[in-house]
Amino acid sequence: MGAPERTPRTGLLRFVTAGSVDDGKSTLIGRLLYDSKGLQADQLTALEAASRRRGLSEVDLSLLTDGLLAEREQGITIDVAYRYFATPARKFIIGDSPGHAQYTRNMVTAASTADVAVLLVDARHGLQPQTRRHAYLARWVGIPRIVLAVNKMDLVDDAQVAFERIREQFHRFATGLGFVEVHEIPVSALRGDNVVVRGDALGWYRGPTLLEYLETAPARHDDQTRDAAQALRFPVQRVVRLAGGNAQPGSGFENGEFRGYQGTVAAGEIAVGDEIVALPAGIRARVAQILNADGELTSAGPDMAITVKLDREIDVSRGDLFAAPETLPAIGQDIEAEVCWFDGEALVPSRPYLVKHGCASVRARFAQLQHRIDVDSLRLVEGPDTLQMNDIARVRLRTQRPLAVDDYARNRVTGAFIVIDESTNRTVAAGTIVGSAHA
Repeated sequence: MGAPERTPRTGLLRFVTAGSVDDGKSTLIGRLLYDSKGLQADQLTALEAASRRRGLSEVDLSLLTDGLLAEREQGITIDVAYRYFATPARKFIIGDSPGHAQYTRNMVTAASTADVAVLLVDARHGLQPQTRRHAYLARWVGIPRIVLAVNKMDLVDDAQVAFERIREQFHRFATGLGFVEVHEIPVSALRGDNVVVRGDALGWYRGPTLLEYLETAPARHDDQTRDAAQALRFPVQRVVRLAGGNAQPGSGFENGEFRGYQGTVAAGEIAVGDEIVALPAGIRARVAQILNADGELTSAGPDMAITVKLDREIDVSRGDLFAAPETLPAIGQDIEAEVCWFDGEALVPSRPYLVKHGCASVRARFAQLQHRIDVDSLRLVEGPDTLQMNDIARVRLRTQRPLAVDDYARNRVTGAFIVIDESTNRTVAAGTIVGSAHA
């Protein structure tokens, strides 16, 4: 009996590879590109030359993504490497994230825009703390589907028994995280079994290959109609003022001062004539004109970069938010959130940090550390005194001035933030907002 038939999807799919160090993420991506004919001739030539310089008799596929000199010298992935390839079914963007614990922030960066997480585990070693941490973070940033690729199946005895044991362990853990879909695939990235082609070594597995799964997985852009139907969220990134003589020809403002508000639509639609509320001040106005690089528009939707002209002058600055009056975000200085602490220096709750939320930057303190999450057991550790590198916790922040926020599940832009150490300018944490009340 063969694998069940799956229907390919069209359009772009973004996925991230994650997992513990040395589980074979870079080799897996190299195998995907190599076996799917996603390499140009010059890339293949450079790959062969780099492998020879390392004294290897065969092509080292991991070198396709380990592009930094430091990575090649150490044999690890440090930065996030992005690769692009296509099959007859669809196009792909791969984010190869680092496995080392000190580079967890890079994994979060890669995962924040992904539709699917491909989590690797070495069949010889089973689930590791970083495996569980990356699974938790994948769901934390909103990835709905996760694939556990049990790699290096060619290096274990009783491969099916080893796979089933790891599969059951992971399924129990990941099911509690609330993924829409959890799927496990046995693979050998080195030999290519079940990556692009099925191979002969793992004939007991009847499911799809990794590529077959990725060709059929829904992408986030499949939900664009849902995103457009959401309430308007337009973070103001820049205020533009032009004298009449410098206004865009045909704009209608050549004889007067033009004042526009630039940014990218985070959710919903904005149209000429719509009433908006500028937050946090709560001032109302109507949209008089919408412009982009191509000229004047009657409306704009999610992810469109535009300039908005209002029908009257109001006090708006960078970091403010235009919202639909019928569904306003929560506005306040107390923010309930889950944060992942990235920095090597522990959190000092008594000191202020800088919170960057959308286009707004505001000083804040950690008013309360409610609990820390043990990623191995998902148990809650109540009332921690501080947070160490890679700790994930539920906290309450007190900001210096009010912010307009949504739950992260409602909107990824207005529901997320990063925390910056003002003294070093390092990004020390990322956070997702939970439990905000809406007007």
